[in-house]
Amino acid sequence: MSRPGKVVARFSGQKAGDAVNITILGATGGTGTQAVRQALDAGHQVTAVVRDPSRLDVPPREALDVVTADVTEPRQLRPLLEGRDAALSGLGPKSRKQTGIASAGTRALVEAAAGTGMRRLIAISAMPVGGPIEGDSLLLRRVLRPMLHALLRDAYADLAAMEALLAASDLEWTVLRAPRLTDGPRTQRLRTKTGGSLPGAGTISRADLAYAMLEAVTDRTMLRQVVGVASAR
Repeated sequence: MSRPGKVVARFSGQKAGDAVNITILGATGGTGTQAVRQALDAGHQVTAVVRDPSRLDVPPREALDVVTADVTEPRQLRPLLEGRDAALSGLGPKSRKQTGIASAGTRALVEAAAGTGMRRLIAISAMPVGGPIEGDSLLLRRVLRPMLHALLRDAYADLAAMEALLAASDLEWTVLRAPRLTDGPRTQRLRTKTGGSLPGAGTISRADLAYAMLEAVTDRTMLRQVVGVASAR
């Protein structure tokens, strides 16, 4: 794992040609769709969990199984985790009405995973969830971050609850805390920090965040860790 501010071309651990069988929740979201595409292109077997299959902007592939399920219902998720190497969660609210989905879906995931043999879980969180970030500028600490917390208080509380659920579980989880997301290209050049949010983080493309999620699947240095991640400057 890299030091804060160090640019990495890959995370580590996953070798070219290593195929895994993964389940992706939140597959119709911007990052989730990117994760589905990139996983298929890398030769992985993918189960995409969706509410509306018509919203998944990925062409049919032999290695892609699209399943409609309620992500807050453990009984529906359990068969989608059996035999899988990992689960990726891109769950998050698309509107204020959906606030709470990250923690509710994670609670269901943790319960559903019991007894399935699936233990590796990668989840997305947000950079401000961890509170003040050592190394941030005064402007970020005193003005910008407090404004974000005021505007997105409920969403961040949901993500904080999600992180707490994972920390209390026996899963081999990794939480990737990301800054503002963009629709930029995949660069594979990222800055990371293990153990908390990354200071001075500006943006990361959804494509790069999906790449980071997939790379984290086989990176043993990330087990039960919060990892701050952002695009290289």
